Amino acid sequence: MFTSAWLELAILMVVLAALFGQETLLTLASLLVITIPFSWLWQRVAFYRVSYQREMDETRVFEGERVTLTLRVTNQKWLPLAWLRVSDQMPLAIAPEEKALAPAHIPLTGFLETRASLLWNERARWEYHIPCNHRGYYALGPARISTGDLFGLFERTLEYPHVNRLIVYPRIDPIEDWGLPPKEPFGDARSRVPVFQDPTRIHGLRDYRPEDAPKHIHWRATARHNALKVKQYDPTINYNWVFFLNLQTYEKAWQGVDSERAERAIRLAASLANFASRKKYAFGLVANGTYPDSDQRLRILPGRDPGQLRNVLEALAAVSYFVASPLETLLRRESANLPWGSTLIVITPLVTQELLAEVLRLRDVGRRLAFISLDEAWTRETLPGIPVYHAHAPGQKPEQSAAQGDAAESDTAQMESKILSQSEFA
Repeated sequence: MFTSAWLELAILMVVLAALFGQETLLTLASLLVITIPFSWLWQRVAFYRVSYQREMDETRVFEGERVTLTLRVTNQKWLPLAWLRVSDQMPLAIAPEEKALAPAHIPLTGFLETRASLLWNERARWEYHIPCNHRGYYALGPARISTGDLFGLFERTLEYPHVNRLIVYPRIDPIEDWGLPPKEPFGDARSRVPVFQDPTRIHGLRDYRPEDAPKHIHWRATARHNALKVKQYDPTINYNWVFFLNLQTYEKAWQGVDSERAERAIRLAASLANFASRKKYAFGLVANGTYPDSDQRLRILPGRDPGQLRNVLEALAAVSYFVASPLETLLRRESANLPWGSTLIVITPLVTQELLAEVLRLRDVGRRLAFISLDEAWTRETLPGIPVYHAHAPGQKPEQSAAQGDAAESDTAQMESKILSQSEFA
C-alpha cells in the first residue's frame, strides 16, 4: 500500500544517486517516481465499465432443496485488472457447499470471497450450490469489490448495494404423516342454521314444489315413483380455518427456546395450510411469534385467494422465536375479530393450564375449535366438543401408550373442572 514513505524513499534515492554518481540508483528512483502517479491513475480508472452480477436460479424454495448461485464480474474496457477481490455478504445458514464463508463482524453472517485477474474485455464467472436446510427469509448482499494497480501501491473498494432475497419455506408433509385424519380432520362443516345448500351433500328426496329449480330434480327417482322428486341437501357453511400457532416452548421466557419443537410446530402449520389450500378452504394464520427485527406479531386474515398459501408460507418462513404474548392472550384478543363460523385450530408445542382454560372458555361461548398438541410431556386427553390430536413428526411414532390414553379419558371430567376453577380465580 502507498504511504508518504514511498515519496520520501524516492527523494532520498535521487539525492544519494547525485552525491555518489550512481546511475543505477538514479534509474531506480526515476522508475519509482514514474510508477507512483501511474499506479494512482490506474486505480482511479480501474472500476470504469466494470460490472458485478449476483443471480440465483430460484428465489423461493422449500427446505431440503438446493439453489444455484452465480456470480459474474465483467471488465468492459481495454485496461486490464491486475487483481480483483469480491467479498459478498451472506448468512451462515445458507453457506455454499463448495467454499466456507470468511468471518464477518455481523453475527450469523459471513463473506463469500472470490478472487480473479481480468484482461481487457474479459469476464469471470463463479457458480456455487447452496443447500437450503433451514427455513428462513435470507438476504444476500451487499458486496464489496476491491481492486488496485499492478504494483499493489494503491487499492480501491467499491460497494455493490444490490441485495437478493431468498425465501426458504418450511417443509410440507401430508397431514396423515402427522397422525391427523386426511378427511375432515376437524369435524364436519354442517351448520345448525341453513346458510346455503351444498349439492355434494344429498340428504334425501321430497316431492316437487313449483318454486324448485329443475336442476334439483332427481330424474331416476321421478321415473321410479312416477312423480316428480327433488333432491334435499344438507345446509352447510364454508370451511373457514384460522391457525393459532404457539411458538412458546417453555413456560418461562428466561428458560429459552427449544428450536426443534418450535420448528415442528411451524412445519405442521405449513402442512395444514397446504391441505386447506388444496381443498379450497378459506384459512388464515395468527402466531405469537414476531417478524425478524420487529415486535410485530404474525397475523394473516382468513381468505381463499390463490396467493393465500404463498402469503402464509412466507410468513412462516420469516417468523422468529421471539414470543410477543402467550397464546391464550392472543386467542382471547383475536377470536373476537374473527367470523363466528370460523374453526380456531390451536397448534402448540407446549400445553399449559392457562391455554386449556382459554380453549374451554371459547368452547363454552360457542366457538368451533380444534386442539393439536406436539407436547410429548402432555398426556393425551379428550376435551368434550373439541377434536384433540397429539401430532407427531413424520416418520416418528407417537410415544403414548394405550393405557395412558385410557387413563386420560377417565380423568377428563376432573381435569376440565380443575382448569375451569383455576381460570375463574385468575
